[in-house]
Amino acid sequence: MKEPTFWHETDLKARGSAPLTRIALTPVAGLYAWAGARRIQTTTPFIADIPVICIGNLTVGGSGKTPIVAALRDYFKQKGVRAASLSRGYKGELSGPLKVKPGEHSARDVGDEPLMLAMSGEAWIGADRPETAKAMMADGVELILMDDGHQNPTLHKDISLVVIDGGNPIGNGFVFPKGPLREPVEEGLSRADAVLIMGSLSEKVAALSFFDHPILNLALMPTQPPPKGPLVAFAGIGRPQKFFDTLIGSGAEIAEDVPFPDHHTYSEADLSYLRQLASERGARLITTEKDHARLPEAERSDILSFPVRVTLDTDKLDEIFASVLKRLS
Repeated sequence: MKEPTFWHETDLKARGSAPLTRIALTPVAGLYAWAGARRIQTTTPFIADIPVICIGNLTVGGSGKTPIVAALRDYFKQKGVRAASLSRGYKGELSGPLKVKPGEHSARDVGDEPLMLAMSGEAWIGADRPETAKAMMADGVELILMDDGHQNPTLHKDISLVVIDGGNPIGNGFVFPKGPLREPVEEGLSRADAVLIMGSLSEKVAALSFFDHPILNLALMPTQPPPKGPLVAFAGIGRPQKFFDTLIGSGAEIAEDVPFPDHHTYSEADLSYLRQLASERGARLITTEKDHARLPEAERSDILSFPVRVTLDTDKLDEIFASVLKRLS
């Protein structure tokens, strides 16, 4: 889905695009927010016998959750805890519950993010989160890292982390479809135990001034230098420019950048266009790990991926997860 321009018009005086559309969407946004809040209030969640930590966000689209999930899984692994991610499996054909196996499953089967997570650790998918949690417990998982689901009340969360993309925190501040928010900011933060900000905030988020829990600033760091020579970069993530900026910041020579919608399925025509573009620029193709996992296996050999990782402050994490760590000891 291509996000409408007015979703990112943060200046109240300058919100001029699609005024009639925005007016027409106001009651729809109100109904969407009401329905979401009511579902949270009226649903009785399943309480698992193992801790559940949710890594969610307030907006539709990506905010950088997946690398945080991978980093937290490593954090708990270092403490001797068998932690595994739980994802819905967005755009995957399989509904689960199942443990993702890279050699057996494709992005078409399970979704790109779970497949990428499975390449570095244990990952599960399941459209029914409580049933998937039961399957994970039966398999011996000791801690669940729920990738997304802050607005899903079906599985009880012991700790809720809200991830905010610093470059695009809350868009125009309105709820979907009038804006990119899944719920009003204040309501979402009222259920959060900590906020993780990816990058520097490009604008002030007023609600954070009243947030009385930990706020951590994180950044994506490349795990290796970029390839030398000209590159044609492409990405189908929540905010492709973030990937392009990371490449440039690491010293890469970008001959061209090509954005695609989030979770884009690359067609033969897309890949033919990209290869032609790279040939014209005398460049090689490079993309994100998530996009690379989503490519057909036969198409990956001549396309580079650029791995990035999140470095976490373990002392602050020890503080945030104190109750969970005590429970696991």
